[in-house]
Amino acid sequence: MPAYLLLILAVVSRIIPHAAWLNFTALGGALLYFGARRSWREMLAPMAVLMATDYALTTWQYHYAFEWKAYLPTWLWYAAAMILGSILLKSKTTFARVAAGVVLGPTAFWIISDYAVWAGGTMYPHTKDGLVACFVAALPFYRNDLLSTAIVAGAAFGIPVLIRRMQAQRAIAEPAK
Repeated sequence: MPAYLLLILAVVSRIIPHAAWLNFTALGGALLYFGARRSWREMLAPMAVLMATDYALTTWQYHYAFEWKAYLPTWLWYAAAMILGSILLKSKTTFARVAAGVVLGPTAFWIISDYAVWAGGTMYPHTKDGLVACFVAALPFYRNDLLSTAIVAGAAFGIPVLIRRMQAQRAIAEPAK
């Protein structure tokens, strides 16, 4: 159930106006958590919901024509982030593994999406300098994606651990009845 609640939070955090937040959403942490806590078959539902969200945001909120091919890198990253969570965090969840997921997920998205913007668009010249300019322009988005992924994944994986430790401490402190 918490995985689906995080998915809802991810969608809501993408829908609310966040232009000033520059990609500060619950998406990365939610996808890592979903991959770590759900089965491979269950990953189709978040994919469908996030694809529908991309369509709705593009056509209704941003008023652009929807070009599904432009979203392939993003959709591949959604799947990759859940697979990363499954591979890295399903069998054993440690601070180091969560931290690795927090760094790998947003970094992969930054590289894949900005390369796609540079290679498939006209915003930047198709030169080495244009590629560098594309990546540099995306640094604020990357920073906020790292921060938001760290916060959401930290809370999603850390709060249950804290609760278990507090319960164990309470059990030790209470006299046996």
